[in-house]
Amino acid sequence: MKVPAGHPDEGRRLIVNADDFGMAAGVNRGILEAHERGIVTSTSLMVDRPAAADAARAGRAFPGLGIGLHFELDEEIPAGPEGAVRVRAELRRQHEVFLGLVGAAPTHVDSHHHVHREAAVAPLFREFCVAHGLAARACGAVPFIGWFYGHAPPECVRTDLYYVGVPFLAALLRGLPPGVSELGCHPGYVTPDISSRYLAEREAEIRTLTDPRIRALVADLGIALVNHASLRPGARTGA
Repeated sequence: MKVPAGHPDEGRRLIVNADDFGMAAGVNRGILEAHERGIVTSTSLMVDRPAAADAARAGRAFPGLGIGLHFELDEEIPAGPEGAVRVRAELRRQHEVFLGLVGAAPTHVDSHHHVHREAAVAPLFREFCVAHGLAARACGAVPFIGWFYGHAPPECVRTDLYYVGVPFLAALLRGLPPGVSELGCHPGYVTPDISSRYLAEREAEIRTLTDPRIRALVADLGIALVNHASLRPGARTGA
């Protein structure tokens, strides 16, 4: 008999999503390495960034890697009808660009700097995802358990590599709740084309996400690594 979702005896499944696919050549390389050699199962594509086309092309070689849309808003959105029109138009445009680059629908949608959770954007984001049958980060049945992120809380502006180290990630894995969870990360190599204040932390993430101790711990804990596509009805459970 199948155990109902959320039941205490249900196995633990984890989506490990790498944001910023397409940001730069080194980010693309780091994400693919963290998938091939580590525990990353999913990524989200920034369709307007310089390395987006290369990311989409390279990603085709990894059918087990779910690729979603990493939605961006570059300007402050005014409240009211004008803002709603802009957000809807931008969601449509970036989705169309994604389809052209990847040649398939996104496995899910999330956003840069969690802009989709802002009050003026959140209902429009949910509306778009429902209309297209897309999973959305922290907006549905899959809990987003936070970041594996190299800036110390609570302000998250001061680098502290403890938060992207093996002991910290191991603690997160041991504390996973039953059912499906999603963990965000930002692996990448620092290359001249990258523009970000989050640099050395990305390379530290790669080292931890590909560390044999982490992969062994996932196996020992019986955690199934999945992505959004593998959770759809009829799909295989493994990523």
